[in-house]
Amino acid sequence: MPAPLTGRRPAYPLLLLLAAVLTASCATTRPGVDTGTASRPGTIAPTPTTPAASSTPTATAASPKAAASPPQTRPAEVRHVFPVRAGDASYHPTHSVYPATDIFADCGAPVVAVTDGSVLEVSRVDRFDPGGLRGPFNGGLSVAVLGDDGVRYYGSHLTEVAAGLDPGVRVVAGQQLGTVGRTGNANNVCHLHFGISPPCLGKDGWWIRRGVVWPAPYLDAWRRGVNRSPAVEVTDWQRRHGCPKEP
Repeated sequence: MPAPLTGRRPAYPLLLLLAAVLTASCATTRPGVDTGTASRPGTIAPTPTTPAASSTPTATAASPKAAASPPQTRPAEVRHVFPVRAGDASYHPTHSVYPATDIFADCGAPVVAVTDGSVLEVSRVDRFDPGGLRGPFNGGLSVAVLGDDGVRYYGSHLTEVAAGLDPGVRVVAGQQLGTVGRTGNANNVCHLHFGISPPCLGKDGWWIRRGVVWPAPYLDAWRRGVNRSPAVEVTDWQRRHGCPKEP
């Protein structure tokens, strides 16, 4: 029979202690698991949010481009047309004694407004007397229109003046004013005397109304369909000459 062991304690208490240590170590965090942020089963982890944008607009410094004044729009260009509606109308680039143009066409051909504007003067009666006063009545039947470009356009020697045309009445480019004729001092030749001048109302009479700048360059343009206004030339003439009563 073996001799009894003396001086040794049983080994099982040490085994129990080792088992307890191993069990405790299994309860620690497993590699790869973040216990600080992991969600509990059945819950949703909160999503980080950014501050909501303010609905109140914040003031910002205007850029130089935004602060600049809006571009100035140019006024609409005034339309101009040839004053006689006839394919065979002809004219000379010059005129005797003073700047004007005689436009030759058959009597009865339509005479139209050169541009949009208002009627200034109308003569429906032929007062010309070959032995009487020269000048004021030379035109016979006539119409003068103040264009929206500030220029007066005068046509005379008409056979008739269109109904309804009185001072102040609005007309548009191409609207018929009358017909080509030979009233007044027309030398019995059918034509339209056409004059361009400033609107020197109450001061000029015939001497300005008959024409102060050469119309031919503008007639050439209008016949080609080119919109050209004599406003600059007429304004310059008036600045230099004023409104003389006689030449």
